[in-house]
Amino acid sequence: MTAVRLAAAAAHFGRDLPRAVERITMVIEAARKAGAAMVVLPDAALGGYLADLRSPDPDALPPALAADAPELRAVATVARDMVVCLGYSELDDGRRYNAAVCLHGDGVLGSYRKVHQPPGEALVYAGGDRIAAFDTPVGRLGMLIDYDKTFPETARTLALDGARVIACLSAWPASLTARAPRLTQDRQSRLFDLYDCARAAENQVVWVSSNQTGVTGGLRFLGQAKVVGPGGDVLARTWAKAGLAVAELDVDAEIDRARLVLSHLHERRPELYLDK
Repeated sequence: MTAVRLAAAAAHFGRDLPRAVERITMVIEAARKAGAAMVVLPDAALGGYLADLRSPDPDALPPALAADAPELRAVATVARDMVVCLGYSELDDGRRYNAAVCLHGDGVLGSYRKVHQPPGEALVYAGGDRIAAFDTPVGRLGMLIDYDKTFPETARTLALDGARVIACLSAWPASLTARAPRLTQDRQSRLFDLYDCARAAENQVVWVSSNQTGVTGGLRFLGQAKVVGPGGDVLARTWAKAGLAVAELDVDAEIDRARLVLSHLHERRPELYLDK
């Protein structure tokens, strides 16, 4: 068992793809300088997020990329020996997906298409149909995208599939209906943190949560990137501004310790649960 450093990024990304690749490169290099073996960038890091969740403008959508786009290959080259997770708008067979990809110098380690969508996003993106973990140099990993973490079943599915680390990539804005004068007072800020800690604790996994910052159209993003331990304790975090949350821990040792007396996955009673 060996300690590793895991990093979660809070940063703003817009429509300019070359600029996005430059900024992603800067974040990766900052994480490498901090000794991180893995960095999780926000949802929509390549091309930015929607500007309006009520009625998205079809003529102002994020650029959609194929899964083998040169921008993704460029990030994999920069990643080298690091594990890098990032979000983008994926185009496949004429359909758009809010997608995440996990890259390494060797190529694509895993990919994911967002399953749960808020109403406005569902007007633009098709929903994913698979939730699964995959192996990486930092251990078995699963990915989710912002609204997915509202649903406990998503993280539980990954944990049951052996994920020890879950990367949750977000473009999570402040409340659209009841904005607070300060982001720290916003109810979505409270929920964002609550879900991060609850999903880690209930599954006894390490949770690495990234988020966008700044403003896109009518959306003001929260930041609040963090690394959460398997007991639900926040090990490192950012606030509303751009930055890196970096935590060093022995993932397997921490999870084994958390599950030593109470092992939530083993103590389930699935025969009593509704399956639909």
